[in-house]
Amino acid sequence: MREILYLEVPTSDIATVRNWLQTDFEPGNGEKVLTSEGFRLKIPTATTTATGAISENLPAELSVFIWSVQRTTYLKVFRWAEQPFPKEGQILQRLTKEIRSRFPHHYPEPPAIDLSKQSIFAALGSAYPLTVKYFQKMPNGEYDLTRAYWWEQRWREGVRNPQQPRQVVFSHLGTRVGEDEGAGGDEGDGKIISPSSPSSPTYDIIYIGGALGAIHAALMAKLGYKVLLVERMPFGRMNREWNISRDEIQSLVNLGLVTPAELETIIAREYKDGFNKFFDANNPAKLRSPVLHTPTVLNLGLDSEKWLQMCGQKLQAAGGEIWDETEFIRADIDISQVLLKVKHLPSQVEKKVSGRLLIDAMGTASPIAWQLNGGRAFDSVCPTVGAAIESGFEPEVWDSQYGDVLYSHGDISRGRQLIWELFPGAGEELTIYLFHYHEVNAENPGSLLEMYEDFFTILPEYRRCDMDKLVWKKPTFGYIPGHFSVGSSDRTVAFDRLIAIGDAASLQSPLVFTGFGSLVRNLERLTTLLDTALKHDLLSFRHLNQIRAYQSNVSVTWLFSKGMMVPTGKFLPPQRINSMLNTFFGLLADEPQEVADNFIKDRCDWLTFNRLALKAARTNPALLLWIWQLAGPRDLGRWLGSYFNFGRHALISSLLSPWFGALLEPGRFLARTPESGIVAVVVGD
Repeated sequence: MREILYLEVPTSDIATVRNWLQTDFEPGNGEKVLTSEGFRLKIPTATTTATGAISENLPAELSVFIWSVQRTTYLKVFRWAEQPFPKEGQILQRLTKEIRSRFPHHYPEPPAIDLSKQSIFAALGSAYPLTVKYFQKMPNGEYDLTRAYWWEQRWREGVRNPQQPRQVVFSHLGTRVGEDEGAGGDEGDGKIISPSSPSSPTYDIIYIGGALGAIHAALMAKLGYKVLLVERMPFGRMNREWNISRDEIQSLVNLGLVTPAELETIIAREYKDGFNKFFDANNPAKLRSPVLHTPTVLNLGLDSEKWLQMCGQKLQAAGGEIWDETEFIRADIDISQVLLKVKHLPSQVEKKVSGRLLIDAMGTASPIAWQLNGGRAFDSVCPTVGAAIESGFEPEVWDSQYGDVLYSHGDISRGRQLIWELFPGAGEELTIYLFHYHEVNAENPGSLLEMYEDFFTILPEYRRCDMDKLVWKKPTFGYIPGHFSVGSSDRTVAFDRLIAIGDAASLQSPLVFTGFGSLVRNLERLTTLLDTALKHDLLSFRHLNQIRAYQSNVSVTWLFSKGMMVPTGKFLPPQRINSMLNTFFGLLADEPQEVADNFIKDRCDWLTFNRLALKAARTNPALLLWIWQLAGPRDLGRWLGSYFNFGRHALISSLLSPWFGALLEPGRFLARTPESGIVAVVVGD
C-alpha cells in the first residue's frame, strides 16, 4: 500500500467535505464504494487470486479518506496495489483541482459591532462561540475581549491602508512627516494644531505605551530625566507574559534598574529545559528530527504585572509621572519640542503636554510606525493568542520544570503552520501561546479572533485537558511584527524628536523573540546612546534613526521565518513547513548546546551560519527549491544583499575587534560600529 496524495482542505466542516466526496465528485474512472470517511475506487472487473504473491493479492483499488484535526480537514489517497490504478494521474489531478475549487481559502472578517447597543459577548457569540464562552470565565474577560477586537481592527486598518496611513504626527519644521528622509507617506489633510505649550518643554521624554515603555522610562528617569509615561490601559495590566534567559536579563542589573534581590522577586519560574519539536508523521524518515533541547532559552518566566508595577514605582520614585487610561491622538513637532495631544478615556477630557523627545512603544497598534514607514511598516507578523492558566491540568499532563519553546502537533492548517509555546509560571500556572508566521497581506491580515477559536478548540489536542475544568487567569494576545531589514538604516524608526522602540521599531529576531527580548538584549547600548543624544541635543532624524536594535545576523535569519509562512491564497503540501523546520532543528540538535543557544539568541556568527546552511542543503537538497518557492526572487534578492552585508560586517569586525574596544575610554560620540551595522558609543574628542 502506498500514499499517493495528501491535501489540506481549508475548512473545519468535515461533513460537507465528506458529502461532496461521496456525492458530487466524479473520478471519471472506476466504481465508487462509499466508506465511513470517504470512498474506495475500484475496477468492477478486477479479480484477485489466492495463490499469488502478497503484492499481487492486493486489490487494484484507491482508498480516499478524510479526517479532521486543528479545525481543518485533511485528505489522503492510498493505492493498494504496486501498479498504478488505471488513469491514476488524471484522477488525482481532477480530485485536487475540484476540491480546491469547491473549498478555497477563506479569510473571515470579524463582524462590525456597536458596543453601545450590546456587549462584546453578545456581539461576537455567533461568530466565535468558544472564544466568548471562555473569555466569560476570565477575570476582566469582557474588557480583554474588547481589547482583542480593538487590536485586530487597528491592525487591519494599518495593513489595508499602508500607502495612506492615519496621520498622527505633524511637523512644523518644513518637513513632511513620513515623506522626507526616506520615511514615505504624506501629511493627509495638512491641518496642523498650533503649539500652545510654553517654549520650554514640560518633560524631557514622553513615552507612549506602558509595557516596554515602562521599562525604558524607569531607566531614563533614574538617569535624572523628567519623564512622562502615557498608557491606554490601566497601568500594570498587559495581555502578554514575558520569558527570557538569565544572562540576557542581567542587563537590568548592570544598568542599576533592579538589584539582584529585586530581580529574583519578579521571576515566577526558572525551568530546567525547553523543548523544540515539530510534527513529523508525514515526513520521510530522513527529515524527522529528535527533540532539540534549549535549557537556557526563554527559561525564566517573569511575573509581568509585578514587574511593570515595580518599574512604575521606580519611575515615580525618580520623579516621573504615569497617565494611564489615556489615549494618544496626535503629536506636533517644532524646533524645540513635541506637543502631544491625548485623551483621558474615562472622562473623555483631552489634554496637551510637551516634551523634548517622544518615544513610541505602542507596538503593532502604533499609527506612528505605519506613518513613518509608509507602505512597508512591517514585512511579517505573528498573530499570537493564548492564556495564562492557573490550574486544571491533571498532574501527569505536564511537568512544570520544563517548557515548550516551539512545538507543532499537526501540518498546515487553513493556510497556516500553527506553532505552540508553553511556559510554566508560579505554582501550577502555565502560560500557553498559539501563533503562526504570516506575511502582511491586505486580503488576509491575520486574525486574533479566528486564532482564539482555534486555540479553545484544539488546546486538548495539544495538551490533554478538560477545558471546563481549567481555571483561567488572563488571556494573552497580540500581533508580533517582523521587518526584513537589508541594511542598518533600511527601516525608519525615528523622526525629529521622535523614536520607536520594541515592537513598534520591529527589529527583533524572527524566531522566538519579541520586542521585549530585543529591547532587553540591547538595553544597555540603547540607553547609553539615548542618554548621549539627550545630553548633546542630538535629537534630529539623522541622529535618532541610528539608535536602533538592528543586527545584521538577524536580517539574515529573517529568511527562516519567511520559510514558515504560507503565501495567501496558495496551497502547499501540508507537511512542507514541518519538513523545513525538522531539517534545520534536526541539525541544531546534533550540534553542541552552545551552537543552538547562540543561533536562537541571535548570536550566530558568520562562519557558523554558513556551516549550518551548507549542512542543511546537503541533508535536504529540496530545501533550496522550497525556499525559492516560498520567498520568490524579490525577497531572495533582498536576502542576498543582507547576506553580503552580514559578511562585510563580520570581516570588518574580525579586523578591528583586537584594538577597537581599547579606545572606549577618553570620550564618546554617536557613530556606526563595524560589528553589526548598528550604532554604538565610540571614542571621540
